[in-house]
Formats: sequence, structure tokens, C-alpha cells
Amino acid sequence: MKWARAIAVGVLLLTAVVSIAANFIAPAGYAHQFRTEPAARPSKQHLLGTDDLGRDRLSRVIYGTRVSLILAPAAALVATALAALIGGTAGFAGGWIESAMMAVTDLFLSLPWFFLLITVRALVPLNVPAMASVGITFVLLGCLGWAASARVVCSDVRAMRNSDFILLARAGGSGRWRLLMRHIVPNLRPLLLAQFWISIPTFILAEANLGMLGLGVAEPLPSWGSLLRELQGAALAAHAWQFAPLVLFVAIVSCFHLVLTKEELPS
Repeated sequence: MKWARAIAVGVLLLTAVVSIAANFIAPAGYAHQFRTEPAARPSKQHLLGTDDLGRDRLSRVIYGTRVSLILAPAAALVATALAALIGGTAGFAGGWIESAMMAVTDLFLSLPWFFLLITVRALVPLNVPAMASVGITFVLLGCLGWAASARVVCSDVRAMRNSDFILLARAGGSGRWRLLMRHIVPNLRPLLLAQFWISIPTFILAEANLGMLGLGVAEPLPSWGSLLRELQGAALAAHAWQFAPLVLFVAIVSCFHLVLTKEELPS
């Protein structure tokens, strides 16, 4: 499966480059309206046609991809940082501190976090500027999606705290701060990096679900969620080109899972 993983990495890199260069590649701005061509079919000028407001669909797909691919890693970074802080502190301190922090973590895990996300997002005003809605969305995703990673981090730090090399470092006179910065944190980096990458497709899916419910990134700024929401009522046979965002969304999420797959299947 190495060839499949290589293809997945290539697709992700190509998508990232195209979305970052959206200002130069997109045929038009994401909010520009061709008022004489609403709901137009694909043409040389509009390869994916236009939406009901006359906006170029291809441009909106490119810009929407950029928003989602920036938002999801940002949310994953916030969640990983919180997991490192909470889980690392709990695992390193032990005792009642670990019990209290893990009790809070278990409370978060016992709640369906996506429904909690919807509830919290619904309490925030929806009539905010588009860029503000991007910030609100990724902060909420990050602040509510840390619990599973925190439990993994706590378990790993607890194991390191009781390991032989930490006991030897303590016997050599290393204090708690030196143990943490010189021994725990360097060995924790690969785990945190793995948790960061694992969280990205999860947050991509979460943002898409929020957008389809009208609770994600505000118009006119597109994201995968808002683009998928536009597919409601669309007929595949008559308007197949409108499903390009769905095809890209499925492809990107699948590529992330291929890249993150550890087990090699026989080719």
C-alpha cells in the first residue's frame, strides 16, 4: 500500500498548493456575482457553472478548500496543545491531580462532543463577519475536541514517569522541572505530532457538518460545509457538476486516512 499512500500525499500536497494560491488560480473572487449568468451550466468561462447568485462554482470550491484546510489544522493545533497541557500535567503530577483532571476528561468524553459543539455554537451570535466566524469555528472545535487526545497523553506520560530512565534521572539528582523539559517533553513530541495529524480529518468532518447545519463559516466566505449545504435538493443526473465539492471532500478525507494508516496491506 506504499503506492497508495504516496498518491494520497501527492493529492494532499497538490490540493494544498492550489488552495493556497487561490488568489492567482481561481477564475473569479468567491463573492463575485455574474448577475447575467445565475445557475449557469458549465462553460469555458465557468468550468463548474455558477450558483443561484451567479458566483463561479470552481472559484468557490478552491477558496472553500483553502478555508477548510486552514481551519482544521488550526483547530487540531489548539486541541493538541490543550491535550498536552491537561494530559501531560495529569500524567506527570499523578495522585489527586491526575484523578481530578481525568474526571473532567471523562466528563467531556461521556458527552457526544459534536452535539456539545452544535449547542455551544448555537449560543454564539450567527450574524458575525465571515472571518470572525472562521475564528469562532476553529476555536470551538479545538476547545471541545481535546479530551480523547488528553487521555492518550496522560497514559503515555504516566508510563514515562514510572520508567527506568526517569528513575535513573531522579537518582542522578534531576529535579521535576529538569525531568519534564529534558526527558518527558522530547519523548512526548512524536505522540503529540501523531495526535495532531489524526485530529485534522476529524475536524474537517466536524466543520463540514456544522456548515451543512448553517452554524459554520458565514457567507459569503465558502467552506466545504457551506458548499455541501448547497447540494440539498440537487439532482445528480441533471446537475452532476454541482457535486464536485462532495467528490473533493471525500477524496481529501480518504487521503488523510490513507496517510495515517499504520498497517501495511499486501499489495
